[in-house]
Amino acid sequence: MSAGGAALKRAVMAFTVFGDELRVLTASPVQFLDVTPAVAEAVARSGVRLGIASVQVCHTTAAIVVNEDEPRLIQDVKACLERLAPRDASYRHDDLALREAGLPEDERRNGHAHCKALFLRASETIHVAEGRLALGRWQRIFLVELDGPRERRVSIRVLGA
Repeated sequence: MSAGGAALKRAVMAFTVFGDELRVLTASPVQFLDVTPAVAEAVARSGVRLGIASVQVCHTTAAIVVNEDEPRLIQDVKACLERLAPRDASYRHDDLALREAGLPEDERRNGHAHCKALFLRASETIHVAEGRLALGRWQRIFLVELDGPRERRVSIRVLGA
């Protein structure tokens, strides 16, 4: 075992699991919100020096992704998602008369958002090193709204020593 592996083995003996929840009110039908500062704050409060941070959205019409915060790139990604699942296309999910009874009164016609979400992820796992998120130079953590505006919940778990 290398010296680095031995140090890691010793650090794992005092394992911490820290949980937090972020509530976000989105403002647009499709929106990229940088939640990196909130996740970094949760990591700092956790006291974990070496481990992982898991970030998960608690909805089926939103996503969590890691990418660059560059406005033209975000416009490109929004356009790509719209080509994959156009808002104005026909979706069986949107025919509320055919759906099961007991739908909430505020049920949305959001088949496009569910389809877009299938191309993204519900969660991301980021390494924690020296008590901080180990992101690359341009990497940011985004909550991607696909059916807004809405209130969204993001679950954050930090595990490690």
